[in-house]
Amino acid sequence: MIKSALEKVMNEDLYDLWSILTGEEKRRIIDNFTIHNFKKNQIVYGEKEDPEFLWVILKGKVKKFKDGVGGRVQILRLIRPVQYFGYRAYFAGEPYVSSAATLEPSTLGTVPMKLVMELLESNNRLAMFFIHELSRNLGHSDTKIVNLTQKHIRGRLAEALIVLKDNYGYEDDGTTLRIYMAREDLANLSNMTTSNAIRTLTSFVNEKIIIVDGRRIKLINEPMLRKISKFG
Repeated sequence: MIKSALEKVMNEDLYDLWSILTGEEKRRIIDNFTIHNFKKNQIVYGEKEDPEFLWVILKGKVKKFKDGVGGRVQILRLIRPVQYFGYRAYFAGEPYVSSAATLEPSTLGTVPMKLVMELLESNNRLAMFFIHELSRNLGHSDTKIVNLTQKHIRGRLAEALIVLKDNYGYEDDGTTLRIYMAREDLANLSNMTTSNAIRTLTSFVNEKIIIVDGRRIKLINEPMLRKISKFG
Protein backbone atom coordinates (compact mmCIF):
# COMPACT_ATOMS: atom_id res chain seq x y z
CA MET A 1 0.00 0.00 0.00
CA ILE A 2 2.79 2.44 0.94
CA LYS A 3 4.80 1.64 -2.20
CA SER A 4 1.68 2.06 -4.32
CA ALA A 5 1.07 5.50 -2.82
CA LEU A 6 4.71 6.47 -3.42
CA GLU A 7 4.50 5.37 -7.05
CA LYS A 8 1.44 7.58 -7.47
CA VAL A 9 3.34 10.55 -6.01
CA MET A 10 6.30 9.89 -8.29
CA ASN A 11 4.24 9.48 -11.45
CA GLU A 12 2.00 12.50 -10.84
CA ASP A 13 4.10 14.98 -8.87
CA LEU A 14 7.71 14.15 -9.74
CA TYR A 15 7.24 13.13 -13.35
CA ASP A 16 10.09 15.30 -14.68
CA LEU A 17 12.61 13.25 -12.70
CA TRP A 18 10.69 9.97 -12.60
CA SER A 19 10.34 9.72 -16.37
CA ILE A 20 14.09 9.49 -16.98
CA LEU A 21 14.69 6.57 -14.60
CA THR A 22 14.77 2.90 -15.52
CA GLY A 23 12.48 0.39 -13.82
CA GLU A 24 15.24 -0.79 -11.50
CA GLU A 25 16.21 2.80 -10.64
CA LYS A 26 12.59 3.60 -9.80
CA ARG A 27 12.44 0.59 -7.49
CA ARG A 28 15.57 1.74 -5.65
CA ILE A 29 14.19 5.27 -5.27
CA ILE A 30 10.89 3.99 -3.86
CA ASP A 31 12.67 1.66 -1.45
CA ASN A 32 14.70 4.60 -0.09
CA PHE A 33 12.18 7.46 -0.34
CA THR A 34 11.03 8.92 2.98
CA ILE A 35 8.20 11.41 3.54
CA HIS A 36 8.51 14.03 6.31
CA ASN A 37 5.85 16.36 7.69
CA PHE A 38 7.03 19.72 9.01
CA LYS A 39 5.26 22.38 11.03
CA LYS A 40 5.31 26.07 10.11
CA ASN A 41 8.71 27.75 10.67
CA GLN A 42 10.41 24.42 11.36
CA ILE A 43 14.08 24.04 10.38
CA VAL A 44 14.65 21.46 7.64
CA TYR A 45 18.44 21.64 7.86
CA GLY A 46 20.89 24.13 9.27
CA GLU A 47 23.98 25.94 8.06
CA LYS A 48 27.22 23.96 8.62
CA GLU A 49 25.36 20.64 8.87
CA ASP A 50 26.61 17.83 6.64
CA PRO A 51 24.31 17.17 3.65
CA GLU A 52 22.85 13.69 3.43
CA PHE A 53 19.68 13.92 1.35
CA LEU A 54 18.15 15.15 -1.84
CA TRP A 55 15.08 17.06 -0.64
CA VAL A 56 11.92 17.62 -2.65
CA ILE A 57 8.92 19.65 -1.53
CA LEU A 58 5.63 17.83 -2.15
CA LYS A 59 3.31 20.27 -0.41
CA GLY A 60 3.83 23.65 1.25
CA LYS A 61 6.55 26.28 1.00
CA VAL A 62 10.21 26.42 2.06
CA LYS A 63 12.73 29.24 2.30
CA LYS A 64 16.50 28.95 2.04
CA PHE A 65 18.23 31.61 4.11
CA LYS A 66 21.58 32.67 5.51
CA ASP A 67 22.43 34.49 8.72
CA GLY A 68 24.34 37.68 7.97
CA VAL A 69 26.21 40.40 9.82
CA GLY A 70 24.62 41.80 12.97
CA GLY A 71 21.92 39.16 13.17
CA ARG A 72 20.45 40.11 9.78
CA VAL A 73 18.94 37.28 7.77
CA GLN A 74 18.87 37.09 3.97
CA ILE A 75 16.35 34.85 2.22
CA LEU A 76 18.22 33.37 -0.73
CA ARG A 77 15.53 31.35 -2.44
CA LEU A 78 11.87 30.37 -2.14
CA ILE A 79 11.00 26.77 -2.96
CA ARG A 80 7.63 25.50 -4.15
CA PRO A 81 6.24 22.08 -5.06
CA VAL A 82 7.81 20.11 -6.68
CA GLN A 83 11.29 21.59 -6.58
CA TYR A 84 14.46 19.86 -5.41
CA PHE A 85 16.98 21.33 -2.99
CA GLY A 86 19.69 20.52 -0.48
CA TYR A 87 21.94 18.63 -2.90
CA ARG A 88 24.43 21.28 -4.06
CA ALA A 89 26.53 21.06 -0.88
CA TYR A 90 26.85 17.28 -1.26
CA PHE A 91 28.05 17.64 -4.85
CA ALA A 92 30.54 20.28 -3.67
CA GLY A 93 31.80 18.08 -0.82
CA GLU A 94 31.13 20.71 1.81
CA PRO A 95 28.69 21.44 4.68
CA TYR A 96 25.55 23.46 4.01
CA VAL A 97 26.34 27.17 3.58
CA SER A 98 22.72 28.15 4.24
CA SER A 99 19.69 26.89 6.15
CA ALA A 100 16.22 25.82 5.06
CA ALA A 101 12.95 26.21 6.95
CA THR A 102 9.24 25.92 6.19
CA LEU A 103 7.02 28.96 5.68
CA GLU A 104 3.88 26.93 6.37
CA PRO A 105 3.02 23.32 7.27
CA SER A 106 4.78 21.31 4.57
CA THR A 107 5.33 17.77 3.34
CA LEU A 108 8.82 16.96 2.06
CA GLY A 109 10.44 13.88 0.63
CA THR A 110 14.05 12.70 0.85
CA VAL A 111 16.33 10.33 -1.03
CA PRO A 112 19.84 9.58 0.31
CA MET A 113 22.45 11.42 -1.74
CA LYS A 114 24.65 8.32 -1.76
CA LEU A 115 21.95 6.59 -3.79
CA VAL A 116 21.59 9.61 -6.07
CA MET A 117 25.33 9.52 -6.76
CA GLU A 118 25.15 5.82 -7.62
CA LEU A 119 22.33 6.47 -10.08
CA LEU A 120 24.19 9.42 -11.63
CA GLU A 121 27.14 7.18 -12.48
CA SER A 122 25.00 5.01 -14.75
CA ASN A 123 22.29 7.39 -15.99
CA ASN A 124 23.51 10.28 -18.15
CA ARG A 125 20.01 11.73 -18.48
CA LEU A 126 19.76 11.98 -14.69
CA ALA A 127 23.14 13.74 -14.60
CA MET A 128 21.93 16.24 -17.21
CA PHE A 129 18.77 16.82 -15.16
CA PHE A 130 20.82 18.00 -12.17
CA ILE A 131 23.21 20.00 -14.34
CA HIS A 132 20.18 21.81 -15.74
CA GLU A 133 18.75 22.40 -12.25
CA LEU A 134 22.05 23.73 -10.89
CA SER A 135 22.55 25.96 -13.93
CA ARG A 136 19.09 27.51 -13.59
CA ASN A 137 19.60 28.12 -9.89
CA LEU A 138 22.98 29.76 -10.56
CA GLY A 139 21.39 32.05 -13.13
CA HIS A 140 18.65 33.04 -10.68
CA SER A 141 21.28 33.72 -8.00
CA ASP A 142 23.27 35.98 -10.35
CA THR A 143 20.13 37.95 -11.17
CA LYS A 144 19.20 38.24 -7.50
CA ILE A 145 22.64 39.61 -6.59
CA VAL A 146 22.27 42.39 -9.17
CA ASN A 147 18.74 43.20 -8.03
CA LEU A 148 19.67 43.39 -4.34
CA THR A 149 22.79 45.48 -4.88
CA GLN A 150 21.68 47.91 -7.60
CA LYS A 151 17.98 48.52 -7.04
CA HIS A 152 16.61 51.04 -4.59
CA ILE A 153 14.27 50.02 -1.77
CA ARG A 154 11.10 50.40 -3.84
CA GLY A 155 12.52 48.30 -6.64
CA ARG A 156 13.70 45.58 -4.27
CA LEU A 157 10.33 45.26 -2.55
CA ALA A 158 8.48 45.31 -5.87
CA GLU A 159 10.84 42.59 -7.09
CA ALA A 160 10.10 40.51 -3.98
CA LEU A 161 6.34 40.78 -4.50
CA ILE A 162 6.72 39.76 -8.15
CA VAL A 163 8.86 36.78 -7.10
CA LEU A 164 6.13 35.71 -4.68
CA LYS A 165 3.52 35.99 -7.42
CA ASP A 166 5.62 34.11 -9.98
CA ASN A 167 6.49 31.36 -7.50
CA TYR A 168 3.16 30.80 -5.80
CA GLY A 169 0.54 32.53 -7.93
CA TYR A 170 -2.77 34.02 -6.85
CA GLU A 171 -5.67 32.77 -4.80
CA ASP A 172 -8.95 32.14 -6.63
CA ASP A 173 -9.78 35.86 -6.60
CA GLY A 174 -6.92 36.48 -9.04
CA THR A 175 -5.28 39.23 -6.96
CA THR A 176 -4.34 37.83 -3.51
CA LEU A 177 -0.88 36.27 -3.31
CA ARG A 178 -1.01 32.59 -2.40
CA ILE A 179 1.53 33.06 0.37
CA TYR A 180 1.23 34.94 3.64
CA MET A 181 4.64 36.15 4.75
CA ALA A 182 5.55 37.97 7.94
CA ARG A 183 6.87 41.49 7.39
CA GLU A 184 10.25 40.31 8.68
CA ASP A 185 10.43 37.56 6.03
CA LEU A 186 9.39 40.01 3.33
CA ALA A 187 12.16 42.36 4.48
CA ASN A 188 14.69 39.51 4.53
CA LEU A 189 13.71 38.59 0.98
CA SER A 190 14.17 42.21 -0.12
CA ASN A 191 17.44 42.90 1.75
CA MET A 192 16.04 45.72 3.86
CA THR A 193 15.01 46.38 7.43
CA THR A 194 11.52 45.43 8.57
CA SER A 195 10.67 49.09 9.18
CA ASN A 196 11.67 49.99 5.60
CA ALA A 197 9.58 47.12 4.26
CA ILE A 198 6.54 48.32 6.20
CA ARG A 199 7.00 51.92 5.01
CA THR A 200 7.39 50.85 1.40
CA LEU A 201 4.33 48.59 1.57
CA THR A 202 2.37 51.55 2.91
CA SER A 203 3.64 53.67 0.03
CA PHE A 204 2.45 51.05 -2.48
CA VAL A 205 -0.94 50.97 -0.75
CA ASN A 206 -1.26 54.76 -0.97
CA GLU A 207 -0.38 54.59 -4.66
CA LYS A 208 -3.14 51.98 -5.14
CA ILE A 209 -0.69 49.36 -6.37
CA ILE A 210 -1.48 46.82 -3.65
CA ILE A 211 -3.97 46.21 -0.86
CA VAL A 212 -2.70 44.89 2.47
CA ASP A 213 -4.87 43.05 4.98
CA GLY A 214 -2.67 41.60 7.71
CA ARG A 215 -0.38 39.13 5.94
CA ARG A 216 -2.66 39.00 2.90
CA ILE A 217 -1.38 41.10 0.01
CA LYS A 218 -3.41 41.82 -3.12
CA LEU A 219 -1.69 43.03 -6.27
CA ILE A 220 -4.23 45.36 -7.86
CA ASN A 221 -1.83 46.98 -10.34
CA GLU A 222 0.65 44.27 -11.30
CA PRO A 223 1.92 46.10 -14.44
CA MET A 224 2.94 49.10 -12.32
CA LEU A 225 4.59 46.82 -9.76
CA ARG A 226 6.59 45.14 -12.53
CA LYS A 227 7.59 48.56 -13.87
CA ILE A 228 8.85 49.61 -10.44
CA SER A 229 10.69 46.30 -10.15
CA LYS A 230 12.32 46.71 -13.57
CA PHE A 231 13.42 50.32 -13.21
CA GLY A 232 13.82 50.43 -9.43
